Amino acid sequence: MRILELTRDIRIGVKTLLLHKLRSILTMLGVVFGTGSVVAMLAVGEGASEDALERIRKLGSNNLLLTAKKPAEDDAASSIRTRMVIYGLLYEDERRIRESFESVVRTVPVKQVRHEGRLGERQLELRVVGTSPDWFELVKRPVLAGRTLDAADMNGTTKAVVLTEHGARKLLATSNTIGQPVKIGGLYFTVVGIVKNEISSEAVQVPDEAIDAYIPLSIARNRYGDMSSRRSAGSEEREMVELHQIIVEVRDSSEVEATAAGIRRMLERFHKKEDYAVRVPLALLRSAEQTKRTFNIVLGSIAGISLLVGGIGIMNIMLASVTERTREIGIRRAIGARKAQIIRQFLIETSVLSTAGGAIGIGVGVIIPRVIEQAAGMPTVVTPFSIFLSAGISLGVGMVFGIYPAIRAANLDPIVALRHE
Repeated sequence: MRILELTRDIRIGVKTLLLHKLRSILTMLGVVFGTGSVVAMLAVGEGASEDALERIRKLGSNNLLLTAKKPAEDDAASSIRTRMVIYGLLYEDERRIRESFESVVRTVPVKQVRHEGRLGERQLELRVVGTSPDWFELVKRPVLAGRTLDAADMNGTTKAVVLTEHGARKLLATSNTIGQPVKIGGLYFTVVGIVKNEISSEAVQVPDEAIDAYIPLSIARNRYGDMSSRRSAGSEEREMVELHQIIVEVRDSSEVEATAAGIRRMLERFHKKEDYAVRVPLALLRSAEQTKRTFNIVLGSIAGISLLVGGIGIMNIMLASVTERTREIGIRRAIGARKAQIIRQFLIETSVLSTAGGAIGIGVGVIIPRVIEQAAGMPTVVTPFSIFLSAGISLGVGMVFGIYPAIRAANLDPIVALRHE
């Protein structure tokens, strides 16, 4: 019996709202825009956060990244026309880390130099990365063609090079890719593979670049040496750096931060100046996840204000509706309608408005992120949580802001209501 009554009340409520179509539509618009903005803003925030989190995850939660850092230059040094700067990580640092910490599974030494790559008429400045096959185990990137460096390449008998996708497109534009000889810094290398690279951002600095050329560390060390020079404005600066990076794989994620602290203490002992940086992707991941939660709360709160405005609009219209329908309410009370029935009728009307507006708003909120992706190239993620949250809030807004008008309608004196013109 109650279901039949509820169905009848819903039918009456919809019919009443359709008597004033334009007013009902305008009232719903506040809920539509509010709900749509909640879904869209959470999708944009989720997309940006997931993109950063995925970049950090690709660094490896069990990895540590040690990077050579040029120390701050003093005024006296900057006035010298030709000067030598010695800084960065040492081969001995890599050996000590590998042998001193039981939690360390393996280390990957990395040497970087910049040289011009040539193939026929085409040329491109490359960042030559001397490393070991373990690089491709710890810095996981899709292999687009061929293979990565292997143990046989490390003895130096074959000069193998693995290019990133960007470098391969520039140098090997119309040529066969694998097996092509490329001249890099005066030496000829054979292309054995092409890998995809990640792009660094301000938030996440990845260890690879779009113009990387990976060669065995032994060849980079023997043929290019540890010294590089750079001329600018009549002065020459020479730099001596043994290793530019060391990637450390730790046995378990629970040991990462303790190992990082131990490595920092060890480097402080053997380095007179702070010419290195230790990055912990696990700590970055935790920080990014916390930032993501805060970001979503802030965006959701801002978008929720739009729903609040929509709810106030519903209350305003329903209060006006109570005034217009005073005589109708009096007649219903006179023929036996209870207060609870009057309250239920008005709550049903507000719920219909907010539910219909919420449904349309969710559709709008799903479409907007896709438009943003296509127009701006920003990643967006519409989650089920944001849809359910928006639907729940929109329904709650209708109920909360409909209670006062409903109670006011129910409390009207039937005799006074019947006299109302």
